[in-house]
Amino acid sequence: MGREKSIPRAEYPRPQFVRKEWLNLNGSWDVEIGKMDTTPPTVFSRKILVPFCPESKLSGIAKKEFIPWIWYRRNFELPKQWFGKRILLHFGAVDYEATVWVNGNKIGSHRGGYTPFSFEITRYITNGNNELIVCAKDDTRNPLQPSGKQSDKLESYGCFYTRTTGIWQTVWLEPVPQTYLRSFKIYPNIKKGSITVRATVDGKTSGLNLTTTAFAKNRKVGEVTVPTKKILKFHLHLSEKKLWEPNNPFLYALEFKLVKEKRKEKVIDTVKSYFGLREIRISRKKVLINNKPIFQRLVLDQGYYPDGIYTAPNDTALKRDIELSLKLGFNGARLHQKVFEPRFLYWADKLGYLVWGEYPNWGLDHSHPEAIVRVQAEWREVIERDFNHPCIVGWCPFNETPRQQNPELLRIIYRLTKQLDPTRPVIDTSGYVHVETDVYDVHNYEQDPDKFKALFEPFKKLDKNVWRNVPEQEVAYQGQPYFVSEYGGIWWNPEQKDKKSWGYGERPRTAEEFIARYRGLTESLLFHPKMFGFCYTQLYDIEQEVNGLYTYDRKPKFHPNTIRRINIQRAAIEKT
Repeated sequence: MGREKSIPRAEYPRPQFVRKEWLNLNGSWDVEIGKMDTTPPTVFSRKILVPFCPESKLSGIAKKEFIPWIWYRRNFELPKQWFGKRILLHFGAVDYEATVWVNGNKIGSHRGGYTPFSFEITRYITNGNNELIVCAKDDTRNPLQPSGKQSDKLESYGCFYTRTTGIWQTVWLEPVPQTYLRSFKIYPNIKKGSITVRATVDGKTSGLNLTTTAFAKNRKVGEVTVPTKKILKFHLHLSEKKLWEPNNPFLYALEFKLVKEKRKEKVIDTVKSYFGLREIRISRKKVLINNKPIFQRLVLDQGYYPDGIYTAPNDTALKRDIELSLKLGFNGARLHQKVFEPRFLYWADKLGYLVWGEYPNWGLDHSHPEAIVRVQAEWREVIERDFNHPCIVGWCPFNETPRQQNPELLRIIYRLTKQLDPTRPVIDTSGYVHVETDVYDVHNYEQDPDKFKALFEPFKKLDKNVWRNVPEQEVAYQGQPYFVSEYGGIWWNPEQKDKKSWGYGERPRTAEEFIARYRGLTESLLFHPKMFGFCYTQLYDIEQEVNGLYTYDRKPKFHPNTIRRINIQRAAIEKT
């Protein structure tokens, strides 16, 4: 149910928490744009294809002007077998403030353009036709709205692109029993070959057990049954230990069943998931993956699509972007200034692709007293949603944040992140200005390979000679793992004559000159004994920013093997 091919983005939206029954509400909705009111309109003058934003071609509207308010409406009927169950209404993401009505009843609101939210709507549902209305408010010019790379001007400019307003991820319904599994976190232990699970259950738990079973390629390799409580913690030992790593991303299947204690055959709730045995830790100035110094060959990915803007046209496009990166010899990405959808992380898990989870802090006035409220609430939801993905090897809640804009905000969010997830390293703010961080990263767009290399040469001998973006403002380097998390950005667009186009530095005159520059910049980082990784800007062009290795429509600018041969060379830290 919910997977009809005629429905856009018909695939199951939450691959790490799967129930069999669900109803996809994507498709044609009524829409009214620009009505500023607190009550739903009675007339909807247009149609839109959800989950594509109204700025996109795929939505059927392609309205690029500012859209401060947008109203949606659609009708639905529940399958008869769902009655008697609790009904949950899910939204993958709505940018920025959403309010929801069902059958004329206001059921709730959510603020934050990048994270999922849901409401139980059981009491509002009727047997037959039901009306769902959603209002979204969005203003990238509001200094209290984190908006990432969405333009705060009428048009795109520089490294700011077309805006996304309203619904941009799947909307769906799900029936659950009166008592159901609400959430779980998985903590792998690679030494013991086991996992620790922390789970929460909603509803009455008396007389119920939770059975958790792990499978390795359809073979049962572990099972544990525990009495059900509201909050559970238990261990599951595996008879076969296989690690998740970039070149061998083994995933275990996992199944949870809520079962009546005195009637084992009576299953109340079933949830299917997966996990990877993977450990990230810091040792001797290196970020180790399963105790090995795997050089992180990262590329900047901003998650934009020519026809869907923030929303990939289909699931295949999400997978393809990772495959295109791997084809160039990268083994991961910074998911930059955007919280990517769960289906992207699913493919990263499957393909063994390392990613850093980020937050779209640009657009926010970090010095405003309410900034901490905005960031903290949504960032918690990001970590809660994505905690179980083995592909995520670190968190980075801020990017290029001047210290004068409230350094305590960076410290508070860094410490909150460590509290919510003690299993991964955290960068307080990428590039600058560091306040308190597990990893020390810098941004450098010097285009001359010799000058670029010379900046980092003194660091080979003494830590005090480390290159920093803003040494007079940020905390001193304290021996953390170090890497250049933005470099390159080489301007290359010989076929694009748009005057708005830009990249970093002077454009190479020939393809050979581009490759020579790319090689010089990249090898100086690969072969540096104190670098644990790099991140090249960027995977593909976006609108006027033409420093990608692919065009915006994902056509290679150079033969992939030319870039790949440079990237896959053995790094200095991999030789020790």
